[in-house]
Amino acid sequence: MKKRLVKLTTLAIIASMSISMFSGCSSKAKETSNDASADSKVTNLSVMLPSFNTDVLADNSPVKVKLEELTKTKLTFNWVPSTSYADKLNITLASGQLPNILYVPEKSSSILSGVKAGAFWEIGPLLKDYKNLSQIDKDVLWNTAINGKYYALYRSRPFGRNGITYRKDWLANVGLQEPKTIDDFYNMVKAFTNNDPDKNGKNDTYGLAASKTNMQFAMSLPWFGAPNKWGADESGKLAPDFTFSGYKDALKFWKKLYSEKLINQDFAVFEPTKVADLFNNGKVGTLIDVADAAQRADEGMVKADPSKANAVDVIGAVEGPDGLRNLPTSGYAGMFLFPKSSNKTEADLKKVIKFMDAINNKEEQVLINNGIENLTFKLDKGFTSKMSPAPALTLNTGLGQLGTAIPENYSYLPVQTPVRIKVVKVIEENKKTAVTNPTEPYVSKTYTTKGAQLDNIIEDARVKFIVGQIDEKGFDAAIATWKKSGGDDVITEYNEQAKLYKK
Repeated sequence: MKKRLVKLTTLAIIASMSISMFSGCSSKAKETSNDASADSKVTNLSVMLPSFNTDVLADNSPVKVKLEELTKTKLTFNWVPSTSYADKLNITLASGQLPNILYVPEKSSSILSGVKAGAFWEIGPLLKDYKNLSQIDKDVLWNTAINGKYYALYRSRPFGRNGITYRKDWLANVGLQEPKTIDDFYNMVKAFTNNDPDKNGKNDTYGLAASKTNMQFAMSLPWFGAPNKWGADESGKLAPDFTFSGYKDALKFWKKLYSEKLINQDFAVFEPTKVADLFNNGKVGTLIDVADAAQRADEGMVKADPSKANAVDVIGAVEGPDGLRNLPTSGYAGMFLFPKSSNKTEADLKKVIKFMDAINNKEEQVLINNGIENLTFKLDKGFTSKMSPAPALTLNTGLGQLGTAIPENYSYLPVQTPVRIKVVKVIEENKKTAVTNPTEPYVSKTYTTKGAQLDNIIEDARVKFIVGQIDEKGFDAAIATWKKSGGDDVITEYNEQAKLYKK
C-alpha cells in the first residue's frame, strides 16, 4: 500500500507543478487583483496539523475565535491523528487538495520530490520583511534547507535540550557527588545498581534505563569524541559516526554496562515510552533523555509523595577524552510548507506568511499555548497555574501544534520549581558544547530511498555487539555491508552537497 501511495504522490506533485507553472504564466492583471484584495478584512486559511487528543479544537472555541480576530483570518483546521499522520500526508499530497499551511514532520522522499517539482513556495527571500520572522535563528533555518534554499518555517524547539536526569537522593545515599566525567557516570550507575541506593534492603534497582531505540546510545556518543551522525574524517571528507573510533569506544562502554547488568537486560525490546516509568517508579536511577524529562519526573514524584521534593537533578553531559560535548537537537520539530496549488500567487503566499508572522506576537503565542486568562489558565506572578475545575478540553486543544516560537517563546510558563530552573540553565549551557550534524541541510537521494534499510544494518550490529553476539570484527563486517548496500553512495552524495551548498 505504501509503495502505491508514493507513486500516487509523485503524480500529484507533477500535477501541482503544472498548476503552479500555469499560474505563473497568468496575466499581471490577476496578480494585481490579488494584491488589491490584500487589504480585505478576513483571509480564509486552511491548516493541516497532527492531533494528539481524541477531542479536537472546537470551531466555535473562544480561543480560536479570538485568534481569528487578532489575525483577521478565518481558520479551517484539518486535524489528523498523530499515529496516522504520515499516511494521511501522502494521501493528501496525492489528492492535490492541499491546505494553505501544510505541516510536515520531516524532509521525506515525497516532500523532497515535491520541492524538486516546484510544488512548494520558496520563502527565504521574504522572511526579512516581517517583524518576527526576520529574527529567525539562521542556524536552525539552515538545518531545514533543501538544496541550499528555504521552503519551510520550523517549529522551534530548544537546541540544547538533551541531558542526564538522575536521583540526587540516591546519589547522596551511595556517597557520591554529581558526575563530571564518563568514569563518574559509570561509578554512579554501578552504585545505583549494587549499593541499595533506595535503602530498602533489597537488590531491586539498576543504574540506567535504555530502550530499543538508539536514543540513549546516540546521546552518549559525543562524550566519547564521536560526531553527531556525521563528521569530517582525517582527509576532511564527511563520514558517518560509526566509522569513528569514538563510536566503538561508546559501544564498548555500553557492552560493559550490559554485561555487568547495570542497564535493563531487555533494552533491545523495551518500549521507549516506558523508560520514564522505570525512573518514576523507583526502579532505575538515571535517564539519558531530554533535560525536561527531569521536571516531569520531579513533579510526578512530588505529587505521589511530597517527601520526594528535591530528589531529582539534571546535567547536560559528562566529560570525555575531548572535554565536555553534548548531542543537540536539530532546533526544530517539524515544519510548515506552503503549497503553490492552494497559494496560487506570491500575493496569496504573503497573506499566509503575514499570518505566520502574526501568530508569533506575544498575545497570539499566549492564545495558542496558554489560551485565555481566567478561562483556560490563571496567572500568578507571571506564571500559569491550573484552573480548578479544569476547563473544557477543546477550548485550546491542539493549537500548540501551530506555534513556531520565532524568534522565541513569549507564552507564559508554569510556576517554576528548582528543577525547572535547573533545566533552563542546562539547556542554555548546552549550546556552548553542542556537536552539530553537518549533513542536516543536505539531501542524499540514496539515503532518502534506502535510509531505513541502511540504518537497520548498523542498528542490528550495534545491539548484537552490546549483548555480546558479535565482536569488533563482526561490527566492521556490518559497516562493509552498509557501504556495499548503498552507504558509499550516501557518503559521495553528502560530500557533493557539502561542496555545492554553503550557509
